[in-house]
Amino acid sequence: MEAAAFGFPAPVRPGATRVGWIGIGVMGGAMAKHLLAAGFAVTVYARTLAKAEGLVAAGASLAGSPAAVASASDVVFTMVGNPGDVRAVVLDAATGALAGLRPGGVLVDCTSSSPSLAREIAAAVGAAGCYAVDAPVSGGDVGAREGTLAIFAGGDEAVVAWLAPLFAHLGKATHMGAPGCGQSSKIANQITVAGAVVGLAMSKGAAGSRVMDIFSDRLLRREFASGGSVRYIIKDLGMALEVGDHQEEANVLPGASLFRQMFSAMVANGDGDLCLQALITVIERLNGIRK
Repeated sequence: MEAAAFGFPAPVRPGATRVGWIGIGVMGGAMAKHLLAAGFAVTVYARTLAKAEGLVAAGASLAGSPAAVASASDVVFTMVGNPGDVRAVVLDAATGALAGLRPGGVLVDCTSSSPSLAREIAAAVGAAGCYAVDAPVSGGDVGAREGTLAIFAGGDEAVVAWLAPLFAHLGKATHMGAPGCGQSSKIANQITVAGAVVGLAMSKGAAGSRVMDIFSDRLLRREFASGGSVRYIIKDLGMALEVGDHQEEANVLPGASLFRQMFSAMVANGDGDLCLQALITVIERLNGIRK
C-alpha cells in the first residue's frame, strides 16, 4: 500500500511533519530529544512540568493535555508507564490524544503495554479515520540516549514503513505483524531479559548476551539506580501470564512466573524503585548476606 492510500501523500521529513510526544520520562524524554535534534517540530505533554523544561529550552512546544498535543501534530508518540496510563492519555473522551487527532493522523504507542489494549486502540483510532501502531522498545535508558533501540512495530505495514524516517532516529524498527503483535513481541523479549538478569553470573560464558554485559557491569559497581524501575518488568511479566482475549486460562510460563516472583521480592523488600540489576539484593538476602 502506498503512503497516499492512508492519507499521507507527503513523506515524513523535518520541517514538514509535526510530531507530538506524550510522556517524557527517562525513556520518552531522550527519544523526543532525538527527533527535536533532527529538525522535527515537536510538541510535548508531561504531567510533571519540570520534566519538560529541557525539551522546551531546546525548542519543543508545551501543550496542556494529550488532546492538545494531538491537535498540533501529524504523528503522536506515547511513552508512559502502564496500560492504564495508555488508556487515559489515548482514549479519554475529553483529554485523550484521540480526541484531538485529526483524520489521517498516526498514533504510535511506545509503552510496554497490553496486546489486547493495542488492538482496542487500533480499532478506535481506525474508526476515527486515523492509524495506530504499537511500537514498544527494548534497549533501556542506554538505547534511548544513543538512539539504538529495538522497536517492535505492530499494525499496518505501510504505515510502519511511512514512519521509518522517524524510527531511524530512535533505533531499528521491525514490523512484527497486525495490531498487538508489537506488544506480544515485547512481552516475549522481556521474559528473555528477565532470564538474562537472573543468570548474570554466566555473562562471560557461552550463554552471555548484550543484556548481560550491560547489567553485569552495573551490578559489579552496585549501581542500582541507573535504568528503569523494576516495577516495569514486573508489569510486563504480569502481562505475559494474564489471560488473553481468546483464552479461558492464564498462560503457563514457569520461567516468567519465577522471574516475576524474584523481582516482586525486591518490591516487598522496599527496593521497588531500584533497577533490574539490584536483583542481586534478593539473592543476598536469600543467602543471609544481606538483611
